[in-house]
Amino acid sequence: MKKKGLKNAAGTTGAARTPLRKAAGREGNCRHLLIIVCLFAPRGKLPRLTRKNRAHTDFGYCLPSVSLRAAGKCFAEYVFNIKSLFSICFAPRKGGRKTPQIIEKMLPTSKVSARPLAVAEHEAGQRLDNYLIKILKGVPKSHIWRMIRAGEVRLNKKRCKPESRIAAGDIVRIPPVRVAERQKPSEKAAAPAREFDIVYEDDALLVIDKPAGVAVHGGSGVSFGVIEQIRRARPEARYLELVHRLDKDTSGLLMIAKKRSALVKLHEAIRNDHPKKIYLALGAGRLENDRFHVRLPLFKYTGAAGEKMVRVSEDGHSAHTVFKVLNRFSDGLLHRVGLSNLTLVEATLKTGRTHQIRVHMQSQGCPIAGDERYGDYQANRRLQKLGLKRMFLHAAELHLDHPLTGEKLVLKAPLPQDLAQFLAVLEHGAAARAQ
Repeated sequence: MKKKGLKNAAGTTGAARTPLRKAAGREGNCRHLLIIVCLFAPRGKLPRLTRKNRAHTDFGYCLPSVSLRAAGKCFAEYVFNIKSLFSICFAPRKGGRKTPQIIEKMLPTSKVSARPLAVAEHEAGQRLDNYLIKILKGVPKSHIWRMIRAGEVRLNKKRCKPESRIAAGDIVRIPPVRVAERQKPSEKAAAPAREFDIVYEDDALLVIDKPAGVAVHGGSGVSFGVIEQIRRARPEARYLELVHRLDKDTSGLLMIAKKRSALVKLHEAIRNDHPKKIYLALGAGRLENDRFHVRLPLFKYTGAAGEKMVRVSEDGHSAHTVFKVLNRFSDGLLHRVGLSNLTLVEATLKTGRTHQIRVHMQSQGCPIAGDERYGDYQANRRLQKLGLKRMFLHAAELHLDHPLTGEKLVLKAPLPQDLAQFLAVLEHGAAARAQ
């Protein structure tokens, strides 16, 4: 006996299901049709979909175990709340597999009206969009640009552009913004307060002696760095920003600006190949010339494991390093561990490219001792037997003009104890050989 077609939610019989299925497509489209039906069908006419008749409808295999009446009611109540609507449509089926969660939890739109913010003195001089990126943390830059172009952000009660420069005392109107809810960092992941050895400090500039093994800032799998720790140790400081960077395994002088005006001046000086930065490095190999220049362009790329890498390439940016040989080691102590030569050099940067000294020394056949990324693996293992546990690269000297006063500054950081002791072992071996 042929069963009569059961009317589905759209009011059609079972015989008309095939063209509807073709028009609707797979599961996702069926859900969208359900939403339309719930919105426009009369509430009293909505049939209840139970487990018994679920299989006889086009939507039954993809619906949660709720009636269409309940779905329509929920849709009416939450028509302006997309999160609640999707929580109904993508609810897991009872006794069946769970549908993956696809809607990211959002914070409700702020009910507070637009708020005015006064630009502080240390914030003056920067672009409006960069200022808003710091104020509205977590909001995409594209959304900030849309708000500015739509006139929602005002500068001194006037329309403005993303590239507009702000001055001290300007009033910026900030509209209410919905931002994604971020996971609160745990106490374990919070940056611990820490002060580092201070080489120079005044009201505008702080120069510290960074130890090896500490990143300058968080990111790329590192939860915090030097700048986060200093900010935690100095909660009263209104402005602390990195002027430049050092690799995690590099020790030595690191500049931190305490005023935006000082940061702008120092960045301008760096673009003009100033200040003068001098590093001490130990190469695993022999460099014949006592003084020479390396002018090889450097190209940044991503390695197989996702790490940041640099190689010499004509497609890269120009880079210039001046090397001066300070000492050469080739004695029986090195021969006993299978090494032939080590060279201590002074490297002066003329440009400031990423991993510049490391890649330039590698290009000369004398990679830095202990460098796990660009160095000689076998040589590094043999150097560990002599006591070298890290990369031998140290930012030793910094020659610069003070960004605000113009005073000539010559700052120095001595070799860390571990590098100094290793160098003493090499020098003692060379002296013993000379005797």
